[in-house]
Amino acid sequence: MFFKKEISSIFFGIKIICSVLILLTLLTLSIYTGFLHFNFTVLPSGDLLEINNEYDVTFLEESAKSKLVKYGFDLFQSTPKHIGRHIDRLDKRFSGNDLSCTNCHLLAGTKPFAASLVGVVNRFPQYRGRENQMGSIQARINGCMERSMNGSILPADSREMTALVAYLEWIGRNAPKDGKVLGQGFMQINLPNRAVDLENGRAVYKGQCVLCHGSEGKGIKEANAKVYEYPPLWGPDSYNNGAGMSRVITAAQFIKGNMPYGVTYETPILSDEDAYDVAGYINQQKRPIKVNLEFDFPDLKLKPVSTPYPPYIDAFSISQHQLGPFQPIIAYYKQKFNLTKKK
Repeated sequence: MFFKKEISSIFFGIKIICSVLILLTLLTLSIYTGFLHFNFTVLPSGDLLEINNEYDVTFLEESAKSKLVKYGFDLFQSTPKHIGRHIDRLDKRFSGNDLSCTNCHLLAGTKPFAASLVGVVNRFPQYRGRENQMGSIQARINGCMERSMNGSILPADSREMTALVAYLEWIGRNAPKDGKVLGQGFMQINLPNRAVDLENGRAVYKGQCVLCHGSEGKGIKEANAKVYEYPPLWGPDSYNNGAGMSRVITAAQFIKGNMPYGVTYETPILSDEDAYDVAGYINQQKRPIKVNLEFDFPDLKLKPVSTPYPPYIDAFSISQHQLGPFQPIIAYYKQKFNLTKKK
């Protein structure tokens, strides 16, 4: 009798152990495939992980000017709620996806080396090679609207455009007159002297990106909200192929200094090679196609070497412009036109 009870206890223990192992296996598979999303990255301490008080609009008073700045901030943080494709007012539907400005310009445009917009207004008017002419800050915003947001241009005199510019002016109020500040643009990397390794890019994506962006790159929306907490990296709701982020070099620089989410330019996790490969992997996935790209860069020698679409003024293939190696292309432009290409 005692022996029988002992056997029963052993079998019960085995059942418990097997059940736990099955649950752990299912949980692991769910995380790996992107069905469940967790971010295990240890976030560094410091004020770079939240909006600095200098840029916190909640400290503003209720004057007309401050209300405009606050509306610009809301537009920046929750773009689809104000000018998205699903809002009730048809005349306000300008975005073609559900991305927000802050999905690329992190921390409401204030994070260093995350396409920071602090001081950007002071850098305009600015010559833009893509249009081959001097451009205004409003025109630059509309470049984002047509490409990153895959939508249509905001009227220059609209309340939305006025509010966005007011917000950008406000976060740059302490910037020098030339607008040049530490952290503008992206973190530089040592560009690997080889083509993108798509298999390594896939592995990096699964190991570092899938928890937030999903196995299919669809991103994660905030609970009961229209906006993304983690944006889609490809698919119909992502940036189109005319966006700057569709260039491998640009994407690799952004990824190096900011991903996995929570890292900074001072605490990067990915190697230059891994950032390069995962950027190539992401940008080889399907995304919206922008029309009339053949009119970009009227002076073709000014076209960035990693621009993924033709025409080009060189004989390198579309595949090499998309995936590298980029050093031969860079060397060609230096020798032929005495131009130093960095992207």
